[in-house]
Amino acid sequence: DLSLLRFISAELTRGYFLEHNEAKYTERRERVYTCMRIPKELEKLMFFGIFLCLDAFLYVFTLLPLRVFLAMFRFITLPCYGLRDRRLLQPAQVCDILKGVILVICYFMMHYVDYSMMYHLIRGQSVIKLYIIYNMLEVADRLFSSFGQDILDALYWTATEPKERKRAHIGVIPHFFMAVLYVFLHAILIMVQATTLNVAFNSHNKSLLTIMMSNNFVEIKGSVFKKFEKNNLFQMSNSDIKERFTNYVLLLIVCLRNMEQFSWNPDHLWVLFPDVCMVVASEIAVDIVKHAFITKFNDITADVGICEYRASLAFDLVSSRQKNAYTDYSDSVSRRMGFIPLPLAVLLIRVVTSSIKVQGVLAYVCVVLFYCGLISLKVLNSIVLLGKSCQYVKEAKMEEKLFNPVLTATPGKPAGKQQSMFKSTQGISTDENGSTSVTKQPVHQKENTPSLLVTSNSDQFLTTPDGEEKDISQDNSELKHRSSKKDLLEIDRFTICGNRID
Repeated sequence: DLSLLRFISAELTRGYFLEHNEAKYTERRERVYTCMRIPKELEKLMFFGIFLCLDAFLYVFTLLPLRVFLAMFRFITLPCYGLRDRRLLQPAQVCDILKGVILVICYFMMHYVDYSMMYHLIRGQSVIKLYIIYNMLEVADRLFSSFGQDILDALYWTATEPKERKRAHIGVIPHFFMAVLYVFLHAILIMVQATTLNVAFNSHNKSLLTIMMSNNFVEIKGSVFKKFEKNNLFQMSNSDIKERFTNYVLLLIVCLRNMEQFSWNPDHLWVLFPDVCMVVASEIAVDIVKHAFITKFNDITADVGICEYRASLAFDLVSSRQKNAYTDYSDSVSRRMGFIPLPLAVLLIRVVTSSIKVQGVLAYVCVVLFYCGLISLKVLNSIVLLGKSCQYVKEAKMEEKLFNPVLTATPGKPAGKQQSMFKSTQGISTDENGSTSVTKQPVHQKENTPSLLVTSNSDQFLTTPDGEEKDISQDNSELKHRSSKKDLLEIDRFTICGNRID
């Protein structure tokens, strides 16, 4: 019998029986805890990734000149030792010389670019026009970074390719000019970005700086409500690491230029400090909000997601330190994060040499001491990173992946057949995507089996930690219904756009 009194009584005395749907509310509570853990875990990943970029960036200023000197010394003294092998220089030495020559040529080419004229040209534009230009520069930087590493890799491979093979390229000289042109144009692009940021710092009403910072929050709208897989979020995390490190270098350039204009007055540094803090704080806030809601909407936990991303980056570092690694560590970081240190290094050298005048014996002594300090910082940073990377790899149970041999494809035989043949002898199973994984009890190799080359696994043989792997023979039914996904470390090329370009 329905009545108004009975309805009001039911509304006042109605209870909640949440225990009848315990799983649902437990999941909601875990989502809240995941969002609370995201800032801590994300900053750990960012901190580790930024120091990876710093290590690759310092390599250009510290170890690369020494390696170029050793390569040139070997080339000059080669007649004293005789030609014991077919190569005049080792492939690594050829790549070092190419990097050094590109760096020197682009540095002298940057002297023809007038920074002061560019600053006044940009300052004379309207705020809205500069905002559009800044957005276009960000898009162009991502495209340059995506294609630039391919240009450099093509040059290195063309210069070191075995000569007995049939020529299938246009030659080393055209590739070299393409690389020089790319580094020069990318350095100019970053210089325009730094100049625009400098104009925003020096504007009276700070309107341009406010608009540029608000552009970061527009990024949240463009990414939060999209569907993200774990691999896509890993790509976006690498992009954010590269973007944050590049912004730190741009802020350093802006501070150097402003301090030069005010005759290195330390009081002016405190004038720039609030704006620098606002830029850094906005980047951190945007990254935290973006990753927190992406993980919430796509059911990605902080432990499985972000912690695994850090282990994947650590795996790249450890694998590149192996004796038979076929790629340099800086190139590995460039491929993974889209961070190419050469253009940024050219611009920083150009700004430092134009802002700081070295005159007198004492000044040169300070330069030598500063260079020794950079080398010490590079070595210390590399040692600490290697130790932390080994710790992360051990925690993720990925040690076996470092020493698993990989069969390279031979002419006439597809790589898939070789992997299946290798699986039967080594106890390695292959999942439905073609990616290899190590079973829990691998079969030991017999003594008469020929030893295979252990190579770096950052591009070919890469898998996720063992904690998420399952033996195919144990659960075939679950494997059939599992959606096809590629492991984090299996993907070779990452762009800084947040999505992979297939």
